[in-house]
Amino acid sequence: NYFGRMYQTKYMAGIVAGTMSKSGKLGYVAPFPIPEIVRHINAFTLGAQSVNPDATVMVIWTNSWFDPVLEKEAASTMIAAGCDLITQGTDSAGPQEAAELAGVYSIGNDSDMSFMAPNAQLTSAIWNWGVYYKDIAQKIKDGKWESTPVWWGLDSGITALSKFHEIVPQTLIDELAIVKENIIADDYIFNGPLYDNNGKLKVKEGEALNDGEKLSIQWFVKGVKGKVPESK
Repeated sequence: NYFGRMYQTKYMAGIVAGTMSKSGKLGYVAPFPIPEIVRHINAFTLGAQSVNPDATVMVIWTNSWFDPVLEKEAASTMIAAGCDLITQGTDSAGPQEAAELAGVYSIGNDSDMSFMAPNAQLTSAIWNWGVYYKDIAQKIKDGKWESTPVWWGLDSGITALSKFHEIVPQTLIDELAIVKENIIADDYIFNGPLYDNNGKLKVKEGEALNDGEKLSIQWFVKGVKGKVPESK
């Protein structure tokens, strides 16, 4: 089992969103209500709120990893509702296209999607799987590979923000570099106090979610406009 702590990069993407959005209303096109996606939405929201405490994130579920038409429709619905920045946990560039057509900002997912939204996309939260493959290949070569779970963070480079649009100010880029180093030094993203979007205290002051809780999270933080559907 190998994975990266994409939530750390989503938090940084949230900082970009919270800074660049004029309305503070952000939209998130989400695939399935699984802990991975819930975790990413929460981290994105907390990142946005770190620079704009009033920021909100509207969520629409597509129940699909890849459905360009449905994803584009979901993004358009949120734009019509007042969201001036769109991001996603889905895989197609549909949400980016919707943002481009509407003249609002966007943040991509998994890969650089700026070719589909050259004016809209500010950056993208991307995977760099080559980092892991190179590491495991070297360990196999050296006879040191062991089948152990991997959940690497920002320090490994397995997740990152892609190149920034020229409209993103250098001061923000510099701030993100500091945030990155702070997260590497002390992953504070899910430190308390944290309330869910129904107002219930979920993480007390002085406490934090552990990895097991992060990997199983099924509730939204305060500021997320949406629900986590119950598993059937």
